[in-house]
Amino acid sequence: MLQRIARIAAHGRPGALAPGVLLGTMVLSLALPQLALAQTSPFLTGATALESNILAWLTPIAIILVMVLGGMAMANRISWGWCIGAILGIAIAFGAPQIVAWVRGMFGV
Repeated sequence: MLQRIARIAAHGRPGALAPGVLLGTMVLSLALPQLALAQTSPFLTGATALESNILAWLTPIAIILVMVLGGMAMANRISWGWCIGAILGIAIAFGAPQIVAWVRGMFGV
């Protein structure tokens, strides 16, 4: 098909494409899929996968931790500082994407 178009352009038939236009169209059509694939970085893909895996593991651990802390607090066997620290840790762990976006926004990155 491309050979036929090139032959028509080379003979200069009326209504045929100019060789420069044909070459530009071919180069553009070959470059567009590569530009679309180049937008994602392997680092970002891996970091996103790691983040989702960590959150998947951390969710049941955080639930169990809150249950244990609640039980120990009801039995009056724990310092409230440990409870506050655990709650802050869970908030930081699950709020990490929002915290990173906020810090990046502050520095314009």
